[in-house]
Amino acid sequence: MNKMEQPIPDVTDEDVQRIAIRDVGEVQPARVLAILREYGKQAWNRPPSPRVHLAILRLANGDLNQLSEQTKTAIQDFRDVLSYAEYPRYTKEIGFTEVSGETERAIIDDDWRQYREWLEKQ
Repeated sequence: MNKMEQPIPDVTDEDVQRIAIRDVGEVQPARVLAILREYGKQAWNRPPSPRVHLAILRLANGDLNQLSEQTKTAIQDFRDVLSYAEYPRYTKEIGFTEVSGETERAIIDDDWRQYREWLEKQ
């Protein structure tokens, strides 16, 4: 069975700044952005990306300690933060397991809905 494609968020640095302010407050966005910029400095990592930064922010849920921890996770393997931030149900419930196409589609759609709601929340 071929795994279904999951939507990929089309996000920007402006989204990262907006979410940083929304989740942590206007007092500390510079600190948040400085922590996020630690990802991508390593030779083995991709260049910094808004998608990875937003995944870190989502998993941190406004907690600066978690922000640092999730950034460290991204430095080790950015796919870990992407999968748990964008597709948490899929990652936990399916992963590499074979399931029906209907089940897989329902979980992908639910994860995508939750991500969009989080991203668009004011």
